Amino acid sequence: MNAEKTGLNLDRLCAQYGWEMARQVHETLGKNAENHITKSLGVLQEDGVYAFFLYQRSRSDGNLGQRAANLLADEKIDLLAKDTTDTDQALAEIRKPNGLADHIDALLLAKRLLEQALIYARYHVKAMKA
Repeated sequence: MNAEKTGLNLDRLCAQYGWEMARQVHETLGKNAENHITKSLGVLQEDGVYAFFLYQRSRSDGNLGQRAANLLADEKIDLLAKDTTDTDQALAEIRKPNGLADHIDALLLAKRLLEQALIYARYHVKAMKA
């Protein structure tokens, strides 16, 4: 994994993607952005990465699923295939044989990265209201 080899600051990457998530969701959902991000974070924490992407698929998510997939497919992280650009592709990548769901360490890292990015996104959206 690239992050382990280079000593990459993953928190900075989560902050960057958190900002992008907040901006896009806010543009699309407006005042409902904070609520959607908070519910999405809850689904991720309680039910896991696959459930998070299913939840995004079932909702008008303001491209939150797309941005989350972009984070995990980022060349610096490399947890999903580089051509994973949307929620449906992320779901397929997670459940495929030898995919993300088959590698517990990578799956736990993906969950942690998404959690941190969503926490930052929630704070960014709160700041947008101020």
